[in-house]
Amino acid sequence: MVPVLLAAETCLHVNLLKTGSVWPFSLLTPSVTLEFYMTVNNYWILNARHINLTTLSIAGGFRDYQVRSGLTFLPKLSHQTSALSVVSSAVPKTWVSTDHLSIVWCKQLQLTTIRAFFDLIDADTKQITQKPKKKLSVLNHHFIRHPAKQFEEKPSIISDLTGSPTWVPVKAAKWSYVAHNNSDKIYFAFPLANHRKSHTHAYCQSTMLDTNSWIFGCINSTSMCRQGVDLSWKAELLPTIKSLMLRLQDYPFLSHIVIYVPPVHGSKFFIDCEFFKKETRSIKLPVTHLFSFGLSSRKVILNLSGLYYNIELLNFGQIYQAFKVNVVSKCPRGKKEITSIYKLHIPWSYEDSLTIAQVPSSTEISLKLHVAQPENDSHVALLKMYTSPSCQYEVTIKTSFPQILGQVVRFHGGAFPAYVVSSILLAYGGQLYSLFSTGYCLEYATILDKEAKPYKVDPFVIMIKFLLGYKWFKELWDTLSLPELEAIVLTSQSMCFPLVSLILFLLGTCTAYWSGLLSSASVQLLSSLWLALKRPAELPKDAKAMPSNLPVLTVVFLIVSWTTCGALAILLSYLYYVFKVVHLQASLTTFRNSQPVNPKHSRRSEKKSNHYKDSSVQSLRLSAQDAEDSLRMHSTVINLLTWVVLLSLPSLIYWLKNLRYYFKLNPDPCKPLAFLLIPAIAILGNSHTVSVKSSKVLRTASQFPFPLAVGVIAFGSSHLYRVPNFVIIPLLYHAICNFL
Repeated sequence: MVPVLLAAETCLHVNLLKTGSVWPFSLLTPSVTLEFYMTVNNYWILNARHINLTTLSIAGGFRDYQVRSGLTFLPKLSHQTSALSVVSSAVPKTWVSTDHLSIVWCKQLQLTTIRAFFDLIDADTKQITQKPKKKLSVLNHHFIRHPAKQFEEKPSIISDLTGSPTWVPVKAAKWSYVAHNNSDKIYFAFPLANHRKSHTHAYCQSTMLDTNSWIFGCINSTSMCRQGVDLSWKAELLPTIKSLMLRLQDYPFLSHIVIYVPPVHGSKFFIDCEFFKKETRSIKLPVTHLFSFGLSSRKVILNLSGLYYNIELLNFGQIYQAFKVNVVSKCPRGKKEITSIYKLHIPWSYEDSLTIAQVPSSTEISLKLHVAQPENDSHVALLKMYTSPSCQYEVTIKTSFPQILGQVVRFHGGAFPAYVVSSILLAYGGQLYSLFSTGYCLEYATILDKEAKPYKVDPFVIMIKFLLGYKWFKELWDTLSLPELEAIVLTSQSMCFPLVSLILFLLGTCTAYWSGLLSSASVQLLSSLWLALKRPAELPKDAKAMPSNLPVLTVVFLIVSWTTCGALAILLSYLYYVFKVVHLQASLTTFRNSQPVNPKHSRRSEKKSNHYKDSSVQSLRLSAQDAEDSLRMHSTVINLLTWVVLLSLPSLIYWLKNLRYYFKLNPDPCKPLAFLLIPAIAILGNSHTVSVKSSKVLRTASQFPFPLAVGVIAFGSSHLYRVPNFVIIPLLYHAICNFL
């Protein structure tokens, strides 16, 4: 977020829609970032009573694909109500969603912000006001609900109805007036005595979007009054109209409602009013079930010739719900196109959105949330429809499965890499166990299909979440200083989506499968290029021998990590590993090309069995079968390391962007990881399965990936910087298997 601090002690802190602008710091060191945010949040929570701070946070809405709007909503404390959070689509005179960049230069939003800054200036000091109430009033006026009047700190509630206007009594329940070239003032008076008996609400709207008062209430008047209560401050500005809804029982002291029409020269505008019972205009519409997949729908027809309808969207309050609303308007022939406004109002957060339609037409509206409904909130989401009385409207709602998936990605997409790594870890453990039990390594795709199952991971996470509900287990958990379970964090944020873990696991497994195929194909392609550019390579003569320059190379990578950036050293060691695997693939291809076209299978099997019998020999020439097994294992390790490199890239990018300022990244979140990962990569890049399968610790090494796959989901789905820490452990054990 971009803070604009206007004073030292009392300030307006405007998060101008640039929530991701702290990205360099957040990419620098995630653990430090987490600690920083916790420190800042705790400070404001503890000191909110004593700090005169008014905060406004504006989000971009659904067009911002980088930072979802729910993350910009500020927590409200019981004693601290000076924090406002709003989505740009709900800001008056803006009414649009913005992407992550355009939110800074969006002209509508710029003008709204400028108007607010001018109204915040104290007339006496010529500086930003120090009055908390005024600051909050200004922000509410410009960013929450605009009454189509200029801001006044102390508005005049009583207005004089002076001059020699024409008074016109109106007794009808529905009334319309077209103002065009009027030379005199006109007051239209609506007596309320009779309307109170048969109606509960009064609604008026005007297309004259000036900032003058236009609707008043008379107290104890017979037909006209000299002074009236200015009801214009209760109005709401919309894109094409300003409207006012009055509940008559809230104004028992009013005898008349008065509409003021000023002299008009050359312009034309419309004024409409109607009285109605709430029951006739408030319609309950239960939303369709989540798993209806759009096959079923619910429909309501509005044919009462009204100006306003209120549709209550029952059971709509979760972030994973998403619907398509289709509004079809039918008007009599010969009618000109009329503008209708459909407003989605979310009462528990300022994330309203407006849709403007030219009727007759068919308009599609998307219904989805940025913030879930709080547990103690009983309000209902509303679809407010400002309609034409001459038209009939048909509203149909049905579940949108693509948009549900979009909500899953929006709220849980950040956890996706954790599920991919978890699937690869399960396959990795399966390959190590296959090497231990059968003496050979299974294909990556085969073992992934066999081992990567959601029921191997999710039940453990659910069990831990259940046990944390018991005090004794929670105390034990805290004693071990274990981090908070990700599932509990999501539940506290009302982000727990049924089957979301299953969906992400399936998508993660698919990604792990295709990334495995891609890495294998890349190795094949690079090995072909190697053979085209260099002379054919041979299989290693000693499968257990390590290159003499390996310690030197390892030290060089460690020095790079210490003096520059850990992520850079990880990337270099990763490229070295890929190089060694490509070299092995090229050697195997050369060996196969030099063999007879149709070798006997029995002879191959005999060589393989003899090879296993002689596995205790210190110096072993690598066979083609061992090379194939090694490549299968290397393919999985490359897949794991690829995700480690991707998750460490933010630190590398930040280091490169700031290289002109400093050469060494400090603090460096990848440095500890690099010091453990570099030796493991160096050893694994020169190891083969023939030297691993005889290890005494291979069985132990094959058992580690499974609990770590559970740990990745339990602790790394929302904190991705933890994921590489779970990957390094099985790689270290795998490397140790070459020596024990």
